[in-house]
Amino acid sequence: MSDHPALHAAAETGAPVVCLYVLDETTGRAPGGAARWWLAQSLRALEAEIAERGGSLALRRGPAARVIPEVVRESGARAVYWNGIAQAPHRSVERALESALAKLGADSQNCPGDLLVPPSAIRNKDGRSLRVFTPFWRRVLSLGDPPKPLPAPKVLRHAPRIAGDRLESWKLEPAKPDWAGGLREACIPGEAAARGRLRDFLKRTARVYAGDRDRPDREGTSRLSPHLRFGELSPRQVWHAARFAAAEDPTLGPGIEKFLSELGWREFCRHLLHDHPDLATANLQTNFDGFPWTHDDKALAAWQRGRTGYPIVDAGLRELWHTGVMHNRVRMVVASFLVKHLLIDWREGEAWFWDTLVDADPASNPANWQWVAGCGADAAPYFRVFNPVLQGDKFDPDGAYVRRWVPELKNLPVKLIHQPWRATPIELASAGITLGKTYPQPIIDHARGRERALAAYAEIRRG
Repeated sequence: MSDHPALHAAAETGAPVVCLYVLDETTGRAPGGAARWWLAQSLRALEAEIAERGGSLALRRGPAARVIPEVVRESGARAVYWNGIAQAPHRSVERALESALAKLGADSQNCPGDLLVPPSAIRNKDGRSLRVFTPFWRRVLSLGDPPKPLPAPKVLRHAPRIAGDRLESWKLEPAKPDWAGGLREACIPGEAAARGRLRDFLKRTARVYAGDRDRPDREGTSRLSPHLRFGELSPRQVWHAARFAAAEDPTLGPGIEKFLSELGWREFCRHLLHDHPDLATANLQTNFDGFPWTHDDKALAAWQRGRTGYPIVDAGLRELWHTGVMHNRVRMVVASFLVKHLLIDWREGEAWFWDTLVDADPASNPANWQWVAGCGADAAPYFRVFNPVLQGDKFDPDGAYVRRWVPELKNLPVKLIHQPWRATPIELASAGITLGKTYPQPIIDHARGRERALAAYAEIRRG
C-alpha cells in the first residue's frame, strides 16, 4: 500500500474508496504455477492491510476493460484510479477502459508507478530505445533521483461493500498434489515482509553485496525480486532507501552502487518489453532466427529435474523446484548449459522458469534468457560458454551449495564436489555414490558441448 500512486490519489480525495483487484488472464501472460501461489499469499496480506485502515478488498476475475466498468455501475463510483504499466497489452486495456468509463460519466486517472523513469525519457537521437545497458543506465542516473515514494493512506473511508469472488475459488494454490511446501518454507510474501527484507539487506548484506552477490553458498543477495514483481515494494522505495543508507554510512557505497545497477537492469528489461512486446517469443537479434536448435525431450527433462550430471547446474534446478527461487549467478550457469551445451532453444528454458520461479517477471525473465543465449539486447557474446566445473569451483568453492541441494554428493571431498566423474572407484564407494545410478554421469562432455555451440554460432554468422 506504500508508494501506490493510484491508492494515494483516491484516498486524498476524501471520498469513499472501493479497492478492487482484477485477475485478468486475458491481458499479457498468465502467471505460472509458482507465481500464482505467491499472488494468493500477497492478496491475503493486502486484504489484511486494507482492513486495518478501514477498507475492504474486492476480488473479480475477467477482462479488466469489462470488469471495472461493471464495478463502477454497481458502486456508483465517480472516478477510477489505477497504476499504469508501460507495456503494450496493458496500454491497450487502459485505452478501452478510459473510453468505457467516459461513457459512464466516470473520470479516470492513470498513475505511473512501476518504473524509475518513463520509456519516453530514455531515447536516442532517432527516438529509439537504447539497446545497450551501460549508456541506458548512465542516462537514467543523469536524470537524478526519481520522485520520493508516497506514504500509505492512514485511513480509507469506508465504501459500501460490493460483491466479489472468494480467493479460494480462483484456485491459485496447488491442492492435489500440494507441491508448494518448499515455497512456504522459503518465501514470505506481502508488503510487511518486503519492507523487512529491504531493511535487513541494507543493514546486514549491502556492505558485502558487491563481492558476495555471486556466491550461492552465502546470503549475499537482496531476495527482493518477487516483492518488486508483485508490487509489494516499488523501485522508488528501493532506490531512496538505498541512497539514504549509503548517505548514512559511506562504507556501504560500493555495495549500494552495484545493487542499484541491478535495479537498473530490471528497469532496462522493462523498457525493452515496452518496445518489444514479443520479447518472450522473438529473438531481438533476428540473425538468430535461423539458429540450429536441437529438439531433445530427454535432455530437456534431465535439465528440468536437475539430473544433468553437473552438480552446480543440478543444484540450481533443484533449488528452483523446491523453493521457487534460484540464485542469480546459478541462473546464468543453468541457462548457459541449456542453450549452449545442449543447444536447446532458450524459449524452452524461459517457459520453465516462467512456471517455476516466484519472481517470474514478464520483462526480466525473457530478457535475461535472450542475454544468455546471445540473441538479446546487450547480449553476452555467444562464444562465452560457461564451464560449469569452473563456475562451481569459483563461486561455490567449498561445495556448500551443492551439498545442500544435491545431497547424494555430500560426502565427496571439495576437489571432486563439482566433478564427481573424476573420482576414483574407491573415492566414489567411500562417498556412497554409484555414477549412473545414485547420481548421473554428465549428460554431455563440456569440451564437446562448447565445440558444438561454437560451430552452431559460426553457422548463423555465415548465414
